[in-house]
Amino acid sequence: MKPIRSEVSWKFLDDFRGKAFNAEWPTMPQMFHITQMRFPDRPCFVDFEGTGGSKNTVSYTQAWKNISQLANWMAVNGVKKGDRVAVSGKNSPEWATVYFAAMYAGAVAVPIDCALHDSEVDNLLKTAKPVMFFVDDDKFEYFSKNKQGIKIYSLSSSNEKLYAYNLKSDKQVALPAVDIKDTAAILFTSGTTGTPKGVMLSHENLVCDAFIAQMNLYIYETDVFYALLPIHHAYTMQAALICPLSCGASIVFGKSMAVTRLMKELKEGGITVMLGVPLLYNKLYYGILKGVEAKGAATKTIVNMLMGLCYGVKKVTRKNLGRVLLKSILEAANLTTLRVAICGGGPLASSVFKAYNALGIDFIQGYGLTETSPIIALNPKEHFKIESVGMDFKPYEEIKIIDQNEEGIGEIVVKGPMVMQGYYNMPEETKKVFTEDGFFKTGDLGWMDDEHYIMLSGRAKNIIVTDGGKNVYPEEIEDSFQLYYDVEQIMVRGYITDVEHKSEGIEALIYPADDLLARIGVKRENSENNEKVYEEIKAIVDKVNKTLQPYARISKIIVLEKALEMTTTRKIKRNVNVAPKGEEKMAETKTTAKKAAPAKKTTATKKPAAKKETTAKKAAPAKKATTAKKAAPAKKATTAKKAAPAKKATTAKKAAPAKKATAAKKAAPAKKATAEKKPAAKKAPAAKKPAAKKTPAKK
Repeated sequence: MKPIRSEVSWKFLDDFRGKAFNAEWPTMPQMFHITQMRFPDRPCFVDFEGTGGSKNTVSYTQAWKNISQLANWMAVNGVKKGDRVAVSGKNSPEWATVYFAAMYAGAVAVPIDCALHDSEVDNLLKTAKPVMFFVDDDKFEYFSKNKQGIKIYSLSSSNEKLYAYNLKSDKQVALPAVDIKDTAAILFTSGTTGTPKGVMLSHENLVCDAFIAQMNLYIYETDVFYALLPIHHAYTMQAALICPLSCGASIVFGKSMAVTRLMKELKEGGITVMLGVPLLYNKLYYGILKGVEAKGAATKTIVNMLMGLCYGVKKVTRKNLGRVLLKSILEAANLTTLRVAICGGGPLASSVFKAYNALGIDFIQGYGLTETSPIIALNPKEHFKIESVGMDFKPYEEIKIIDQNEEGIGEIVVKGPMVMQGYYNMPEETKKVFTEDGFFKTGDLGWMDDEHYIMLSGRAKNIIVTDGGKNVYPEEIEDSFQLYYDVEQIMVRGYITDVEHKSEGIEALIYPADDLLARIGVKRENSENNEKVYEEIKAIVDKVNKTLQPYARISKIIVLEKALEMTTTRKIKRNVNVAPKGEEKMAETKTTAKKAAPAKKTTATKKPAAKKETTAKKAAPAKKATTAKKAAPAKKATTAKKAAPAKKATTAKKAAPAKKATAAKKAAPAKKATAEKKPAAKKAPAAKKPAAKKTPAKK
């Protein structure tokens, strides 16, 4: 594969080396200052918090002035090099100003999720021990009364005297020298299991990742990024704040996913690059479909034909014909200016990717973790592989697959300048996540093809081991429900079927969508034990089960009355212990095939025999068929609670087939059942996604 760029994205830094900075990379404040010198009058920060929701714009020069002013004030008021300065609030120019000012003053920025309960924030403050804490109106009153010896300041102009933009000093002091190896930020992970850890990221970690990621993605100073997801999260912080600031682009700060506000900001902000998670893109696409269906069957047929044509033309010629033929749809969705949509925080259904591509919008899928600053792979739109979470950034990082099973699936490990310094005050935990030769262990299972594209299989610690000794990745099953809009949430997990052998069955915890309940006339409070709701959900499960291997089928359904708790990037927290009020429903799988067929192979996906490290390719799974029928109510299931993995950030897993992989951690490969024996290593022309398990139909 040829590089996407003919030269590195940071070549312009040579013009400032020895003047604005002296190291291999600038520090975070130096990076901002360089951009300000290159594009002094360009819009930097934008929000819609003016009178009547009007647009406010801050230029790069004004933003740098605000940062410098606040950094000087911090130093005058006792902030010393290495001190922590915490910030918690909705996305805003003030938030970004505090973040950079703390670093400029030599301190360590500590972003904290503003959606956490006050008691949870208290615990993080006790761990980080910041000297200052900047908060918005939602938390100002509580923390003003519960200071813990911390000075409290405001991100809102409603607290005029303590407002970040009003904190000035006539006294000018020399700010401390900051090295690129110094810690720039401590990010508390928001993983789906376990206790949050403080990830220490240096100036080098954050800055190099911003530039290296651009090897697989072109961004321009004329771009307008939409920072809609919470900015404290590594994914948004890097992709919607640091990356655009590195090249002079503008940032529109979104504070709410409310449809009316979202549509207004998309249109009036002139958004060209949008960050989102699968939930957001699925709902946006669902809205587009409903709008088309409302115009009648004839319109729907014509639109479907045009989308098929546009996707085919784009695939062959890379021309965005959809921007012309489907312009009215883009206008209705306020997406006419959008050129790139970046998806992280989870896998997105391939049919949704294709739909946006047909409309003329390019999708970028990425992969990374908080511990890797976070981006370590991006799927370039010029050479996009729909089955992959992205291509690595070789030679600027090294990714390999260790402890592989017979199909070449193993744990993904990475080494490079974007890998964290360690967990804050947790040396033993830090030691656990690094190999002896210095690679960070992601805790994710997957494989790589010959062109360095990464394919994810699942999270090592989420694996379900069935009674046949098969390993099942729950994320793969969950992904198959994305386009069934009657399912608002689903979490798949194992339940113990054989205590002696510790084998597991597969159960699905499902929270029905409001639209489903309204359609069948059932109130939410009566949904958990309702037969009508169960039959609707079971019908969907039956359809998905038909696409799964026999050993990967859902055998138990639990309908939930209350939604499962989610992270701020809209991922379900897996450490849940659900005890439903009513009976759990069993869905005995009725296999139409005589036996689990051996895995089908394609010439493009043959796997070599297991090696210690490789860039092997994956075999396709067997075709599946089943129908689920309801059995007598079962006794209550045992919750199979999973251990906490290394925390993930931005762009999470892409769907991959149910495969045998290592059991938890990096154990030896699970014993094989009916799969065919693999041939010796054989070079394949290109990696091909194993048989897809996505269901294209929408319920």
